[in-house]
Amino acid sequence: MSEFDVTDMVETVSEEAETPVPVVAVVGRPNVGKSSLVNRIIGRREAVVEDVPGVTRDRVAYDTEWQDVHFTLVDTGGWETGVSGLAATAPRQAEYAAQTADVVLFVVDATVGITDADAAVTRVLRRAEKPVVLAANKVDGRMQESDALELWNLGVGEPYAISALHGRGTGDMLDAVVEAFPEKPDPVFDPVEEEGPPRIALLGRPNVGKSSLLNRVAAEDRVVVDPVAGTTRDSVDELIELGGQTWKFIDTAGIRRRFRALQGADYYATMRTGQALERAEVAVVLMDVSEPLAEQDIRVVEQVVESGRGLVLAFNKWDTLDEERRYYLEKEIDRQLSRVSWAPRVNVSARTGRHMEKLVPALETSLTGWNQRIPTGQLNNWIKEQVASTPPPARGGKQPKILFATQAGARPPHFILFTTGFLEDNYRRFIERRLREDFGFQGSPLHISMRIREKKNATGTENRASKGSARNGGKPRGGRR
Repeated sequence: MSEFDVTDMVETVSEEAETPVPVVAVVGRPNVGKSSLVNRIIGRREAVVEDVPGVTRDRVAYDTEWQDVHFTLVDTGGWETGVSGLAATAPRQAEYAAQTADVVLFVVDATVGITDADAAVTRVLRRAEKPVVLAANKVDGRMQESDALELWNLGVGEPYAISALHGRGTGDMLDAVVEAFPEKPDPVFDPVEEEGPPRIALLGRPNVGKSSLLNRVAAEDRVVVDPVAGTTRDSVDELIELGGQTWKFIDTAGIRRRFRALQGADYYATMRTGQALERAEVAVVLMDVSEPLAEQDIRVVEQVVESGRGLVLAFNKWDTLDEERRYYLEKEIDRQLSRVSWAPRVNVSARTGRHMEKLVPALETSLTGWNQRIPTGQLNNWIKEQVASTPPPARGGKQPKILFATQAGARPPHFILFTTGFLEDNYRRFIERRLREDFGFQGSPLHISMRIREKKNATGTENRASKGSARNGGKPRGGRR
């Protein structure tokens, strides 16, 4: 991606920011059905849901609409009181979401009634002075409607009896949400993220510091961080100003060793990670250098290469290494990551911020390589030089020729070689290596494919001897042998 293209994207985001869509924060204590309600509103299973409290921990945003009115829905972690450690981080994220939202959708379990935690949430919402719509969830039939009436005692307005599981009453609730918006939003919304800030996925095995890295580049606690592996379960999108431009960072759950063996929230979290990679343009694969490179680290890198996304390698906790460990780690990297030696590399510390200023140049390098194109004329002149100096090896007694080359696309760069015969893997790797040496393509995988053309005979028609031998008992069709 060129500097001009990135600048245009940032200017477009700034123009759209003048008329932003409203933001609705979904809050409530754990396990009242917030994520189920989010899935019901957006019409698909995006938020991770499991029948245990505390599955959602971060603020996760989804674009949606109701009656042609578009808004952003923010799912939050369960709001609890008197907790500490990891459990205390979710309420802080929920309170931050409530303070920054235009409308708060307060979800309460009508079958349980008002709890101390519900009352505490109510006090915080009153201080925030934001419009509140009260959703009395788990009212699955008329028998439970009387349970919702008790929630008038919270003092935040009419409780809307709903069932996130069945969709009962959610229409009236959403009408109230839209009615509470501060102004009529502009119904212009494009769910396809083809334009806008560059999208950067943070990948890696569990507990290597992805969320810490995101908080460091954001210069604030945007997502939950804890030493416990698997803290992040949803993919969390955050717009961050860094290096003079806007980036969309996507924090993801750690990719685990045995995907098929996962269950419940961990299973869906791993699925979300794969979907986040598909939405991204560049992936930053974070590795913890306080431990030897693991098979999982290599597998995550291979997943990025196979997906065709740009790649940046980030080695976290580099400041904790002594000289001897650095020496042997460099050997490990050269040996185990030789396949992606073209990827920009940054040695950072998410905890202290060491060398974080090197992240943006690495991202820009990868984006440039991912979007790079070579004009057809220049590419073919270059191919002729390579073939003249190093011809393709003979195969079956015949030497294949490269007749023509073209770059079929970018994002990632894809080259097609039109040949008279099959090119060995070694020669295609030679072409890739020379392309990188002469044109760059740093930070991006390259795809090189072949189109083998049949040799024409003396009459000018294609010799189909190989096809004839298969269909006519070895007798060639059309032309001489």
